[in-house]
Amino acid sequence: MLACPDCQFENPDTHKFCQRCGASLTEKICEFCGALVSFDAEYCLQCGAVTGTTWKAILSVAAEEVAAEEMHPSAPALESPESAPIASNLPSLPELPDLAEAAPVKLPAGKFLDVQARYQILDPMPQQIGQSAEVEVRVLDHQPLQPSRVMMNSGEALLPPVAAPYVALQEQFPLLPLPYLQDAWQQQDLQVILLEDRSHLPLLVDLWPDEVMEPLQILHWLHQMAELWAALETQDCCRSLLDLSNLLVDEDHLICLQRLYLDSARQPASLAQLGALWQQLCESSQRTQNAEIFQLAVDLESGRIDSLDSLRNRVEAVAFALQQPATLRSTPEVRQEITQDLRAETHQDAALDQDDEGSDDLPTVVLGMQLVSLEDAGQTDIGRQRSHNEDCFSLQIDLKKQETPRGRVLQAKGLYILCDGMGGHAGGEVASALAVETLQQYFAEHWQDKLPSEELIRDAIQQANRAIFDQNQTNASAGSGRMGTTLVLLMVQDAEAVIAHVGDSRLYRISRRRGLQQLTTDHEVGQREIQRGVEPAIAYARPDAYQLTQALGPRDENFLSPDVKFLELNEDGVLLLCSDGLSDNDLLEIHWQSHLEPMLNASTNLEQSVRQLIDLANQYNGHDNITAIAVRLKVRPNLDQMPR
Repeated sequence: MLACPDCQFENPDTHKFCQRCGASLTEKICEFCGALVSFDAEYCLQCGAVTGTTWKAILSVAAEEVAAEEMHPSAPALESPESAPIASNLPSLPELPDLAEAAPVKLPAGKFLDVQARYQILDPMPQQIGQSAEVEVRVLDHQPLQPSRVMMNSGEALLPPVAAPYVALQEQFPLLPLPYLQDAWQQQDLQVILLEDRSHLPLLVDLWPDEVMEPLQILHWLHQMAELWAALETQDCCRSLLDLSNLLVDEDHLICLQRLYLDSARQPASLAQLGALWQQLCESSQRTQNAEIFQLAVDLESGRIDSLDSLRNRVEAVAFALQQPATLRSTPEVRQEITQDLRAETHQDAALDQDDEGSDDLPTVVLGMQLVSLEDAGQTDIGRQRSHNEDCFSLQIDLKKQETPRGRVLQAKGLYILCDGMGGHAGGEVASALAVETLQQYFAEHWQDKLPSEELIRDAIQQANRAIFDQNQTNASAGSGRMGTTLVLLMVQDAEAVIAHVGDSRLYRISRRRGLQQLTTDHEVGQREIQRGVEPAIAYARPDAYQLTQALGPRDENFLSPDVKFLELNEDGVLLLCSDGLSDNDLLEIHWQSHLEPMLNASTNLEQSVRQLIDLANQYNGHDNITAIAVRLKVRPNLDQMPR
């Protein structure tokens, strides 16, 4: 199947145009000159620009009998690229033991890397590879519209062992700038992974010495590396942060990694080595470094900072110190006093962390984001074919704005509920309204100063289900006569959010960096079959493919398992809740650039945009009730509310 690059609709391999939106499945427009080029062409014939989809392939030898850390090469020694030489007195990474002698494995000798002739080799490649080595080459994807093994959710068991940490991290931390795995397979003794080629991005070591780089930006990089360390620890890949050639900076000035390196089980990577790396970066710069940042690196390398929580607290304290007027930090005596205070605070926080061990509270997100703007709009429409509207929605917002010497501080609580009722006549209307009312009452009592826990949210949904179920029992309703409703729920607390859903009402996120993302998965037979490994075309060929597998009300709580997901609002964007009257037939996937992307602009009227969405749904769908809630959020780095 060919996935349309515009609307993602899956088309037969023989088609040249998308059945859904009409986009070409053979040619695309060159971004540089506007000429038409083939999807599998590496260069534009008119202007010579690189237009093909290329990946970085890493080839290594599979060795099942060898321990995990011996299966993958260690990260290169800690030395910088030639463009920015750095002293070589960093703590050396442990060398892995030599593997047993084995015959070298032959590498693909033809034009393509795989037997399916999809990935064309672009770089010279040796004929064979030893067990302790690996080979990196660029490849050109000749079938960029075809799903890969990873995209088809083939399961980790069918992927080579080297791909496992990539898959796990992509699932656990989708918002972090971790290496993106495109494809992976194993052919005989050779395992292959294909990664997004980020070699065009600048190296951190090249940007660090720039005279225009603000200390707060450097501190933000250190905070990002600490957060990446916490994620990489879950897969024993912290070594990935100790190679300067692996640390890149993307278009949004965020640290990102080119690839992963596994730690050694006998001598794992340590925070002290990370501190040594930071110290070397500070010392490599020709400009005067900030004393607080340099001292932070020294204390991390020496072991004075010995945990991630202590590191987060110290970064937070340094951020606060950097925001004090320069005159307060100008003399050596004052600078020394600040350093001593920062050290004392680190030890005090470490003691508090130890005292609070076992607490359910999550650690503070240092240098996270703060909410600076929140707008919302919601509308519902009966549609063109229904006699009454069974949808029900609710918006409840509590905003507090405070002007401070550093700017405006916004504290926000937003509860957004959308329900699509079912049951015919007045049944669906009653079920959706009852669910909304029950949830409003529950959270009015249980939502105080921070987002409710997952347990509380599930309990709220169970209570809404019980209210409708009891009504069905009282009315002695049976079969299709039992009323019910779908649910999609959004709760916003400052720069954090949680979403929960039951059924096929959806929540989308739109941002400039990631485009359109569907954050919920429909609870219907077709999706259930896909999650079981069935091909989408086969799953949705079933006559009951769109039948709901979950809804509020028809059955008791033993048959209900709502999906709950917590989010950090780390970039500007719009969150869109909608009933299936709006999302059916891939309407949003087809028209998001014309109807959703403009919502990102602060000058765009959100109420009018939601009205236009409903008009669009009536034009192309119109078979069902249509409801939409749009929530526009703007955030910025939280550098103004540091603890005193």
